[in-house]
Amino acid sequence: MNNVWGLILSYILIFVIIGISTFLQNKKIFGDEGARKFIHIGVSNWWILAMLFFTGEDAVWYAVIAPITFIFLNYLSYRLNILKAMERGGKGNLGTVYFPISLLILVILTFGVIKQPFIGAVGILVMGYGDGLAAVIGTKYGKHKLAFGKSVEGSLTMFLVSLVVSITILLISGVPNAYLIALGVALIATLVELATPKGLDNLSVPLFTSFALYLLLLI
Repeated sequence: MNNVWGLILSYILIFVIIGISTFLQNKKIFGDEGARKFIHIGVSNWWILAMLFFTGEDAVWYAVIAPITFIFLNYLSYRLNILKAMERGGKGNLGTVYFPISLLILVILTFGVIKQPFIGAVGILVMGYGDGLAAVIGTKYGKHKLAFGKSVEGSLTMFLVSLVVSITILLISGVPNAYLIALGVALIATLVELATPKGLDNLSVPLFTSFALYLLLLI
């Protein structure tokens, strides 16, 4: 029954986040980019819900349903510009499609194959909070430009937030040498985000970050 509740709450969470973002955008509290980043950060918290509710042998089969749904819904929004709060500049951006693809891949791998969901949690939450806040800080305060229009200030934010997120999850998960591993994960996540064009980082950052963590844990 936990899995069924997890699925119900997944849809409630995501639509509430989109609804709040749309409301704040319509009230001119958020601009277009602010609305996107609110959704970007908010949706990443789905992974916490997934870890709490999707349990047992069938967990992965329930956990994949929401990401699959939103791959199709986000692509439909991208094509028809239905959910304007999600789309960059109102013209659509495939980054909104890549994010649920990342969720789907990491759910399959970490819930179903290696059965260590916290590894996926690091990748997704680093993407949500790290990249999301890096974009906000970089846009507002970024004076020293780097690759793909990104900035030193944004990349520094990415590193610090990724470090905090990684340390938190690794400590809660009881991982030995959490601080040292988190440092390596944060550095790799920052370099991947810097080297990836906007939009594609919704795919590259979660996957490479989780893979890097998996390798570091093996070492």
